[in-house]
Amino acid sequence: MTTGVHPAVDFSADRAAVGAALARLAAEQLVCVDGAVAESVRYSLAGEGKRLRAVLLLAAYRAAGGTGDASALASAVEVVHAYSLVHDDLPCMDDDDMRRGRPTVHKVYGVAAATAAGLVMVPLAARAAVEAATALGLSSAATGEIVRTLMRASGAGGMVGGQLLDLEGEGRSLTLEELERVHRLKTGALIAVSVRLGGLAAGAPPDVVAALDRYGEAIGLAFQIADDVLDVTATSDELGKTAGRDLALQKSTYPALLGVEEARARAECLCAEACAVLDDAGITSPALAQLARLIVHRRS
Repeated sequence: MTTGVHPAVDFSADRAAVGAALARLAAEQLVCVDGAVAESVRYSLAGEGKRLRAVLLLAAYRAAGGTGDASALASAVEVVHAYSLVHDDLPCMDDDDMRRGRPTVHKVYGVAAATAAGLVMVPLAARAAVEAATALGLSSAATGEIVRTLMRASGAGGMVGGQLLDLEGEGRSLTLEELERVHRLKTGALIAVSVRLGGLAAGAPPDVVAALDRYGEAIGLAFQIADDVLDVTATSDELGKTAGRDLALQKSTYPALLGVEEARARAECLCAEACAVLDDAGITSPALAQLARLIVHRRS
């Protein structure tokens, strides 16, 4: 069973493979991009992040029966995530100076180059997804579905829409229902779609993809709750970014609405719910179960 006791899964090889895929993508696709913008993209893609979304895609791909090398497809999701961080840190957004233990892109290359870099990374991610799906031998229909799914989760109906709601909510006291809607879109959508893409790339049947969807939605929300808790309990050194930004920006958060302990309990329940969904669907994946737990118990 997914929730049983299994040896710890080591994700370092997957992270390295995705990092190599991102380096190849930057080397091959940025040759015609303006110098400062291209350097901004390279800088953002080379950040020492957890590669969580990419690792989730690979774990879901294998859990759904995939046997190929899906690291290039996983890198497409990381491009979208990197773009979101570049724009999220801009002065007109969350105005942050540190990300992953380094100065943010706009602090190094300027606001104009960082803004343009984020825009460049959207079609870059789409192209990477097309080429990766084709390399996996997927049909044109399956490839199109993967790209549409990724772009939908990244846009106004997902991540970007959630970011807008988040900005509109600053200085206001959101209800728990409103807050969950913001975070299911802003943070959860890209996490959930990473899991779904793994299933689609493996050619999983609809019931397996549906189970992966439910798992992804649960851990996506759990991730944001854990993030909110860390913002008030961890240090800037631990986070690799400025702690206490939610309070400074007058954002509604789970700890503010529920208290730290109840927020942690909510994240734990979502983790258990995610693993139960996999068990009920007969999907045995120690990797996905471990990733759900890591999301809740991480320190950065």
